[in-house]
Amino acid sequence: MATELPTDGSAMKKVKLASRCFMGGAHLLYLKDYLKGAIFALLELVFIALIPLFFYPKIFGLITLGEPQPNLPPLKRDNSVFMLIDGILAIAIMAIFVIIYFVSLKSAEKSYEKYCITGEFPSTKHTLNDLASGSFPLLGLAPSVLMLLIFVVVPLVFSVCVAFTNYSAPDHIPPSNTVDWVGLENFKALTGGGTNWSKGFGRVALWTVLWAFFATTTCYIGGLLIAVMLREAKIKFDGFFRIIFILPYAVPSVVTMITWRNLLNGSFGTVNRTLQMLGLIKDPIPWLGSPLLAQIMCIVINLWAGFGYFMMLSMGSMTAIGADLYEASKIDGASAGQTLRKITIPLVMYQTMPQIIMSFTHNLNNFGIIFFLTGGNPSTSDSTTTLAGATDILVTWIYKLTMVLLKYNYASVIAVLIFVVMAPFAILSFRNTKSFKEGEI
Repeated sequence: MATELPTDGSAMKKVKLASRCFMGGAHLLYLKDYLKGAIFALLELVFIALIPLFFYPKIFGLITLGEPQPNLPPLKRDNSVFMLIDGILAIAIMAIFVIIYFVSLKSAEKSYEKYCITGEFPSTKHTLNDLASGSFPLLGLAPSVLMLLIFVVVPLVFSVCVAFTNYSAPDHIPPSNTVDWVGLENFKALTGGGTNWSKGFGRVALWTVLWAFFATTTCYIGGLLIAVMLREAKIKFDGFFRIIFILPYAVPSVVTMITWRNLLNGSFGTVNRTLQMLGLIKDPIPWLGSPLLAQIMCIVINLWAGFGYFMMLSMGSMTAIGADLYEASKIDGASAGQTLRKITIPLVMYQTMPQIIMSFTHNLNNFGIIFFLTGGNPSTSDSTTTLAGATDILVTWIYKLTMVLLKYNYASVIAVLIFVVMAPFAILSFRNTKSFKEGEI
């Protein structure tokens, strides 16, 4: 039977202690909220029952990642990958239980505070109404949060954890072999000096940053210049030219890059054959066979395919600039060039800066342009070991590491480092959006 409580708030410590010792304890012993108390208590009892049956073996498997069992058939041996996933999932379920535990604490405190005000304990009908109204948003969002946890958070945590293991071919691929925790060895192997892996990582990382910078700036400047020309030149049928300029961006990049790869082929490409027929060159130019020239062509072809997006974006921003600003500049005697430099470009850049930042982050992971145009080729001195070509960026190198070399640990390290670099750009872009500044999402 529940003990009567004073209404002056002096029993708050007693309520907190009971709810901390056992979920729902305060509801059952003091607050006479038997429905909530039974739900919370049942959840804790289920959790306690699952500790020896589920949580302990899964957490233990996460720590050990299995033991070598050469005497057993491969399919019956410990699978380190499955054990890693199960352990992470068990920790996620424990985190959910901890959240529910703190919810039970807050519920007990609020119930006692209401009792101190009204002097009455909540009835079962009141509890049901509270669950149906006040808790409806939580209950409605719970399935989505649970799916997000299972299909987004758990795989992300798994990918991060792989970076701290030796999950790679040929000696540590389950189920034939087990995977072990190796700490920061993978990070040291890729970022430390002296090995082909560290040289390859440094070269690919540098080219990735340069590629993202030039790919973004050239497309933005090119799109802005075309937009200014279409606006200022007063060209007839400007809509026709807009359609023509947007076509390279509208065509799927896979088709565009494969077409350009064939056109720039060093042996039988149309570009070289045309230049030879015109007498402009004697020997074929290795457009995609020379490391430096291949990198330049990646930037040039990306400019051809991507400037249309920034052209439309810039033209849209220009339409938002008030005509009174241009009229005032004419009255003040400003030339067309001064108006462009002092009014048009600053205002367009102010409005498009978040898109520029997001375009930079996109180009850091622009898999399609590199993979379908050059495939990461040509090779370099360390390509024999690492498979990282001269035009490979980090994301295309990750593809080769996982699909060809089966170096999942190194690929995971690179993915973690990409996230560390890209997260500040994403946060900065989000903070610069109008919805964030106004407190809306």
